[in-house]
Amino acid sequence: MKSLATAFAKLALACSLAVLGASASIAQSNQSYTAEQWQALSEKARGQTVAFNAWGGDERINAYIAWVGQRVSQDYGIKLDHVKLSDTATAVSSVLAEKTAGKDQNGAIDMIWINGENFAAMKRNGLLFGPFSEALPNYSLVDTEGKPTTRLDFTVAVDGLEAPWGMAQFNFIYDTAVLDAFPADLMALLAWTQENPGMFSYPLPPDFLGSTFLKQTLIELSGNDSALKEAPTDENFARLTAPLWAYLEALHPNLWRQGRSFPASGPAMRQLLDDGELAIMVSFTPTEAAALIIAEQLPETVRAAGLAGGTIANTHFVAVPYNTGAPEAVQVVANFLMSPEAQAHKQDPAVWGDATVLNVAALSGQDAAAFAALPASAQIDLGATLGEPHPAWMERIEAEWQARFGS
Repeated sequence: MKSLATAFAKLALACSLAVLGASASIAQSNQSYTAEQWQALSEKARGQTVAFNAWGGDERINAYIAWVGQRVSQDYGIKLDHVKLSDTATAVSSVLAEKTAGKDQNGAIDMIWINGENFAAMKRNGLLFGPFSEALPNYSLVDTEGKPTTRLDFTVAVDGLEAPWGMAQFNFIYDTAVLDAFPADLMALLAWTQENPGMFSYPLPPDFLGSTFLKQTLIELSGNDSALKEAPTDENFARLTAPLWAYLEALHPNLWRQGRSFPASGPAMRQLLDDGELAIMVSFTPTEAAALIIAEQLPETVRAAGLAGGTIANTHFVAVPYNTGAPEAVQVVANFLMSPEAQAHKQDPAVWGDATVLNVAALSGQDAAAFAALPASAQIDLGATLGEPHPAWMERIEAEWQARFGS
């Protein structure tokens, strides 16, 4: 066993790798903390407060984050404050403003639930702490081979700058009391809306679900063109999005309220489905339909469906701003979020229903039993998964959507 003096020496050396003088002792991304190093870091984390900026629009998710707060308080003496966001870009802008003002220590934000264009923006602007994620003890349990998006976020390499904590796949929740089977593709969905006007909608972009519906449509109508994996040029953006705009022009008159207004969020759309105003809604959680039935927020007749050609899937992460004031505690919290206990609890449809990032087949003992005990509804096959386009596509599509339909 290495001595504590040796462990602290290695921690001090790792500290020099943190960006812009962050005070955490971190290991390089191709290394892991030793038991002594992790114990020392966990002790230093005790008493720290983590301001966790995360979307606050779903009560089930809020309740899960509150549970995480209770667990890290009990086990590690860390206080977790959930700062509820309506748009993750708000947190990114706040960190950027602090950097511009020279506030390089003790920033207002310690951890952000993030992925996609927001992660890309923070990485591009040097706003991230780390690399740290691959050094965490529980990272060894992540299924990086079977779930490659745990290391590639919307085509952008993670490089240890964010820790994976959930998997998602785009799907449609539909009421079998209204339609027996879900349309096989988006053109069939368009035809269905023409025969059943007002019964489908999607959230107002830049709400995540609304933007993902736009991306899904772009991918399908473009034949998943390889150009989507790189930042768009003016030429290919105009060419590849032309079918998207034509599709939306045809779809919007058939939507709820004739497409003149849109649900503000996923929960707002869910309420419309529960009230019978919609027969179809969009989701990014495979088990959401099952979870909402259990919670008595949707009728027992709802089901989840994918599309014949596959749907977008990705990993969502937690990242740490470069100027966090709780560099040890954020690592302890991120590590707990990747633990079998936290991952199995999160995947339970009665809790959240968010799919795990772990390689469950490689778990044993109590860890494996936690997943084996989950109900059958926690496992839903939505068909093939599709990768996300480069985040720059989403930024331009959201802006163009607002110009065309936002007014």
